[in-house]
Formats: sequence, structure tokens, C-alpha cells
Amino acid sequence: MELSVRPWRWQLKAPFVTAGEVVTAIDVLRVTLSHAGLSGHAETMGVDYLGETVESMTAELAALSAREVNQLVSEPGVIPLAAGGSRNGIDCALWDLRAKQAGGFEHLTGWGLAPVTTLFTIGLDRPDKMAEQALAVPNLRQLKLKLNDRDTLSCLEAVREARPDARLVIDANGSWSVGLLEQLADALARLDVALLEQPLPADADHVLEGLRYPVPVCADESCQDFADLERSAGRYDAINIKLDKCGGLTEALQMAAWCRQHRKQVMVGNMLGSSLAMAPAMVIAQQADFVDLDGPLWQVEDVDFPLDIRNGCVEPPHTRLWG
Repeated sequence: MELSVRPWRWQLKAPFVTAGEVVTAIDVLRVTLSHAGLSGHAETMGVDYLGETVESMTAELAALSAREVNQLVSEPGVIPLAAGGSRNGIDCALWDLRAKQAGGFEHLTGWGLAPVTTLFTIGLDRPDKMAEQALAVPNLRQLKLKLNDRDTLSCLEAVREARPDARLVIDANGSWSVGLLEQLADALARLDVALLEQPLPADADHVLEGLRYPVPVCADESCQDFADLERSAGRYDAINIKLDKCGGLTEALQMAAWCRQHRKQVMVGNMLGSSLAMAPAMVIAQQADFVDLDGPLWQVEDVDFPLDIRNGCVEPPHTRLWG
């Protein structure tokens, strides 16, 4: 087995604005695993708020010994890395390689992939500007609003007035206080918000334990991988599963199964990225209540054989892309 990595940068069409940052370009790592004339590919960005970078992931992957890489041939479920971007790259490239060896993902697993509908992100801005963003995409009927703790209700009301037809999800990226969460409860129900994602900082979400909130609350930064699920169970109604956070498709499938068993809703999300980063997440999307795989729509360019995304409908990946 041969492992190779290549850094890559994607420029965005417009600034991606959240409660915590403004992003105009993303740096990712392309990971390739080759064996017996076939190659599997993946793209990983890592978890920036945990300090992961292309450089740190490159160093982590370079530290793997030849024996550890070769072991993936006989023991594909054993990757000697902690959850995070590096393991995500290895795991998703390995799934792709194994699919090629089997003649396709469906031959490997017996699972067929169907089209799904993704949320589209409306970046944080003034209320009128967020309403304009929502009006600019009339064919996209599932919208995810990036909101912080300023003009929060005004932004939400402006978008709802502009798009009474849309299914709305709010992502606060941990920027709210407990007081604001309580203050907005009735308004979120009145404005038919389908999901509230990560309202409080991850280190302050203990107040959600046992809370009966009028709209479902979803964990993102508060739930990185499988080990966080038990702690999150009493605080959240839904879990945002991201391959970069949990370390790849293998663990993401385990998390989704746990969520079904414990009656938690599933969102499959992304850290931004190309169609290659989104493709393996399409497997989790098949059983998700909320799909958030709009990363490629934000990019100026994409990989060859990109995902076909029209009016929010994401077609399964071409085998030349992944799987």
C-alpha cells in the first residue's frame, strides 16, 4: 500500500461568514491510497477550531510507518490515528479504494445511493442582506442561517418574511448566551424553525441537560466523535455528523447507527470542501434527517466529475469521483 498526500486550495465565490470567522478560501489535503494498480482518493480539511491544519495533518500522516500503512490491506478497519482530519483522509480514501477493488460501492456494501436534498447556507449579515441572499436562491427550499447574538431575531424574521416557503435551520456556532436562548424560544417556534444547531459554546452546554426546548437542538462542536455521544444524549435532540470531526465514514456510520438506536435526529454536515469531500458523506445522507453538503456550491472551481447539484438536489457521486 502506498500513501501520498497533496495540499490544495479552493477559492470561494463569496465570503463565508459565520459567528466566528470570515472565510474566503479553504486549504485542504488530498489523500491517495494505492494498491495493486488501483487508487482511492479523499479530501480532508480537518477541524480548524481544534488546531488542525494542512501542515499538521501532513506531518501526522507522514509519521505513519510503512508497516502501519501496509496493514490497511488486511485490516482496513484499523487506522492508528485519533479522530480528526488525518484519519478522515485515510478512511475515506480506503473506502474508495476498496470500492474500486470490488467493482463499485454498491458491490462492496450492497447499498445503493439515492439523490438527497441539501441545505444551502445563508451567511451572517444584516437582516436585509440575509433576506436578499435567501431571495437570490428561490429554487433552494432548505436554508441554513448563520446567526450570532446580534440582531438575531431581526435576521430570522427578515429571512422568514422573504422565504415563507423555506425549511429553516439556524446555526449559531456557539455564539448565544443562555439568556438569548431562553428569550428566543417562542419566536423560533412561531417562525417554524426546523432545527437549532449549537446555540451555546461547547464548554457551556451543560445547561441544556434535560431542557425541553420548543424546537429541536443539534450538537455540532459539542459532539466530535462517537465518544461524545453518551455525554450529548441528554442535551441534544440531534447530532451533526461530520467526517472531518469523527475521522471518516467508518465512525460516521457507527454514530448514525447509535443515533437511530437512541432516537436522535441526524444531520450530516461539512467543513466546506469540494465534491470529493462531500461524496463519502452521501452515504450518511441516505439516513439523515438534515443534509448539509453545500460546500461545492461555494467554490469557484471543483474537482473533475463533480457532484451534480441542481436546485438543492444532490445526485450520487460518479464512480470516477468516489466509490
